[in-house]
Amino acid sequence: MGLVSLIREPSVASERPPLLVLLHGIGADELDLLDVAQALDPRLRAASLRGPQETEPMGYAWYALDWRSMPPTPDLAQAERSREEVAATLEEIASRTGADPGSTFLFGFSQGATMALAVALTRPELARGVILHSGRMLQGLERRVAPPGRLARLEALVLHGVHDDVLPVERGREMRDALVPILGPRLEYREHEAGHFVTPDSIADAARWLSARIRGPGEG
Repeated sequence: MGLVSLIREPSVASERPPLLVLLHGIGADELDLLDVAQALDPRLRAASLRGPQETEPMGYAWYALDWRSMPPTPDLAQAERSREEVAATLEEIASRTGADPGSTFLFGFSQGATMALAVALTRPELARGVILHSGRMLQGLERRVAPPGRLARLEALVLHGVHDDVLPVERGREMRDALVPILGPRLEYREHEAGHFVTPDSIADAARWLSARIRGPGEG
């Protein structure tokens, strides 16, 4: 059985709707990003996943952090288990809903962005693109990236607030710089006058980016 998930059907029906998979940040759950999905392309079926690690005082995470160090040290074993579980859940959702990996996109916020990128770079056959909002790159991920041939269609949008006091904008810039040699022109990076949260501007950027990649035949 895969991770706990919620499915929100598209408001514009189609025979095989594109799929958006949402990965929340620390202390949140599968309900957290559904409002974001509501503001995106109405053709999208949204699947919001719950991280497997419970956190205090509430919510869930994809892996634990040791807050005694600065920056906090991730539990890489937990992160690897979560990466495998997310990948398996993507396969399960695709099998259950008939979703096409060529029309599947990941949207991760904060630690969810870190996890979304880990899945996309190691299992690029599972998703066409990834939106990475206010995240950072997982330690050691650069050594596990899939070969260039498997990454040929993967695209990414990186969004970060310049006033982020949880994951400073430098983390977003580091992610950008690490992805440039991997994705080249298939990478888009944008900063916003914001802290560690989504904004109308960042949602608008995500909506534009997604809609440009799921246009149907004959659309301009």
